[in-house]
Formats: sequence, structure tokens, C-alpha cells
Amino acid sequence: MPANDLEVYAKQSFGGRIGIGRSPALLIVDFTKGFADPAVFGGGNIPDAVRQTVPVLAKARQLGMPVIHTKIIYAEDGADAGIHCLKSRRLKTLTRSNPQSDFVTELMPVAGELVIEKRLPSAFFESGLAGILHARGIDTLLIAGCTTSGCVRASTLDAMCHGFRPIVLTDCVGDRALGPHEANLFDLGQKYADLMPSHAALEEAASRFATEA
Repeated sequence: MPANDLEVYAKQSFGGRIGIGRSPALLIVDFTKGFADPAVFGGGNIPDAVRQTVPVLAKARQLGMPVIHTKIIYAEDGADAGIHCLKSRRLKTLTRSNPQSDFVTELMPVAGELVIEKRLPSAFFESGLAGILHARGIDTLLIAGCTTSGCVRASTLDAMCHGFRPIVLTDCVGDRALGPHEANLFDLGQKYADLMPSHAALEEAASRFATEA
């Protein structure tokens, strides 16, 4: 980002810090086989983001942090495919019977972790997720997943709109192309979320659980 552009954001008071609240959870967006495969929906730095998320998930489980996984699922007959599928017709092939819809093996959910099936980019759209999180007293989401410009962005924005503190784990999100990845990280960090490397976010989040213990 050119320095003069950064100055514009700074002068207009963007880029403030949200911070991690009292009760964080980990949201892993669409790390499924199809989005990890460059021949399907993947590519770019998504494989790196998957690898970086493995120890993050392990640490979250160790802390007892709530974990939410999302994946895209459409009806086998395409009856629920909407406008989004006009832009990417292949999306509606992500049905329960398609192995590409399965979570990547190294980030498979375990008992007690919430799985959200969605048809549109945001983890929150018509999913009931906001109510579930509010009921559990969660106020912060550490966000990993893909793609940065698509479902991660939509979920981050909706998290903020629903009153949660979004913390995007910069090394744990990826996109099929680096240009959209970098541009959307900048925009999210200036206007809607905090950007943090996973080690720093986990260190701060761990202190919340230690305080409550």
C-alpha cells in the first residue's frame, strides 16, 4: 500500500484497535478439501494457511476454547443454489456426497465443536451462529480459513456487525491469489477487524483462560 494511501486512512482515523475480549472462540472458515485443492477452488497461499492453522487448533483445544468450523453444502439436486452460484457455477457441486466438501483431514472437527453448514459466504447468514455464540457468552472470534477475499471477509464483517470482536489470524487465512488476499487483509484491518499473527493472538487469548481458571 503506497504511503500516501496509508496517510489518508490515518487522517480519517481508521485502523484503530479492537482488542481481544474476555471470552474468545476460534472460527475456522471453509478449510475443506475442495478449497485446499488448486484444481478445484484452492491455490495461492491456502495450503500454507491450512498448515499454520493445525497448531492453532491444537492450542485452542488445549485451552478449552470453543471452536467453530464452517463448510459450504448445497442440496444434491441444486434446489437451494442461489445467485452466488451464477458467479461460480461449480460451487453447487459441493454437496454432502462430494468428497471435496469434507474438511481437510488435519483440521477435522471433534466432538463438542460446532459445525456450520452454509450456502453463502458468511458463516452468520441464516445459520443461527450469532445466537449460539451470544448464548455462550463469546465476545471475540479468532478467524482462520479461506478465502480471505470471500468467506473470510464476509464472516469477519458479519462478526463485527453482530457485535463480536473479529481478530483475523494473518498467517492462518489464505486465498487462491495473493493480490486479493493482501488487499482484503489491509481493508479488513483498517475498518473492521484486528490483524494478528496466530502466535500473538493465542498468547493473549490464553491469558483470558488462565484468568478464569
